[in-house]
Amino acid sequence: MNIFGSSRKRSHRADAVVTGAGSGIGAAFAAELGRRGGRVVCGDIDEGAARATAEAIVADGGQATAVHCDVSRIEQVEQLADAAQTWFDGPPTLVVNNAGVGAGGRPIGEISLDDWNWVLGVNLWGPIHGCHVFTPILRAAQGDQPRGIINVASAAAFGAAPGMAAYNVSKAGTLSLSETLAAELSGTGINVTVLCPTFVKTNIVESGRITAQSTQLADRLMRWTGFSPERVARMCLDTNDRGGLYCMPQPDARIGWGIKRLTPTVYTRAVGMTTRFTSSEEVS
Repeated sequence: MNIFGSSRKRSHRADAVVTGAGSGIGAAFAAELGRRGGRVVCGDIDEGAARATAEAIVADGGQATAVHCDVSRIEQVEQLADAAQTWFDGPPTLVVNNAGVGAGGRPIGEISLDDWNWVLGVNLWGPIHGCHVFTPILRAAQGDQPRGIINVASAAAFGAAPGMAAYNVSKAGTLSLSETLAAELSGTGINVTVLCPTFVKTNIVESGRITAQSTQLADRLMRWTGFSPERVARMCLDTNDRGGLYCMPQPDARIGWGIKRLTPTVYTRAVGMTTRFTSSEEVS
């Protein structure tokens, strides 16, 4: 059995809700769903950016609308669900909990509690709110059309990179949330997929709370190993269609996942030493 997705593939023409759809992976998810014939509700805290994504989908022949949504606030996620069901005239068939922010470069004890709260509010409570609100709606949906939930995590969920504690914890929580939800929804016809990429060429570094040194390293790694958000979105949608729980688009994510599961202590120590060596090289 392939843990990254079964061999069975289904057509995915979805009535989809995508959070964080104003840019990056979220915008790529929304655009790809539009190209596949789906109707898309584009949610984002930046309503103007969400509207631009929706307008691009419509210009490309698809159907989309924009809704303001701060995923850290449960009442706004509930309003997003209400708006989507009104626009679809029924329940959505796919929910992509994508909205996320970045923070890093400071070790535990130095990263501010304000940054902790900000990152966890969006990256962890966002998916929790999305799953809390939309799972009952998907469960109650009638018909045999495929239904799914995609939670966007990161290889940071298991990577344990020093200086990234708040981000790592938020993504590890999203991974665990997704695994638990998949277990609870087993046999219901609702596919749960958690996306765990390494570097994706988005603006999360520029828009996050990340130190200059960490930003330079991240930019370099994105150039070397980063996938485009469009490629990642396509791969993740295909994985969800096939019923796969884990989508790890890049080989380095899959290798890191395997090593961490086989030798967790060795892996964690190696990550720490590698990070210190890289940091000293950057300083010199």
